[in-house]
Amino acid sequence: MQVTHSRRKPKRIKAKTEARGFLRSPCAVACTLDLVGDKWSLLVVRDLLRGNVTYGELQNSPEGIPTNILADRLKRLEEAGLIAKSAYQEHPVRYAYELTEKGKALGDVLLAYVRWGKKHIPGTRALENPAPHSVRGRKPIRKQDRKS
Repeated sequence: MQVTHSRRKPKRIKAKTEARGFLRSPCAVACTLDLVGDKWSLLVVRDLLRGNVTYGELQNSPEGIPTNILADRLKRLEEAGLIAKSAYQEHPVRYAYELTEKGKALGDVLLAYVRWGKKHIPGTRALENPAPHSVRGRKPIRKQDRKS
């Protein structure tokens, strides 16, 4: 009798985080990176912390985020509960974005990045002067007030 061995990799046992759509281990660092560890997400959070609240303001970030990526990151950050959006204009519908408490808590993470960068990367600096609030004072349009 001849024994043959399969060359397929053994199946990996799924971690609890995979059930929620993440691909890594349940490590807190890995799970946080799954939410905000890409090239753009923390820059969007940074800009929201600075007071940029509209799509146009976020798109005007010095890093020049492409529109398709910005739209995707806003959607992902909202799905993760880090930001919330509210309509400030009806025709066409335009949204203002704001950080939730969960999203605001990333401010400490960004501050750690700033401290590290200023200390270890010559020529870096923290951005100063928050951006103007173009939609401040406007009342959000509630869903029940929006015309269908």
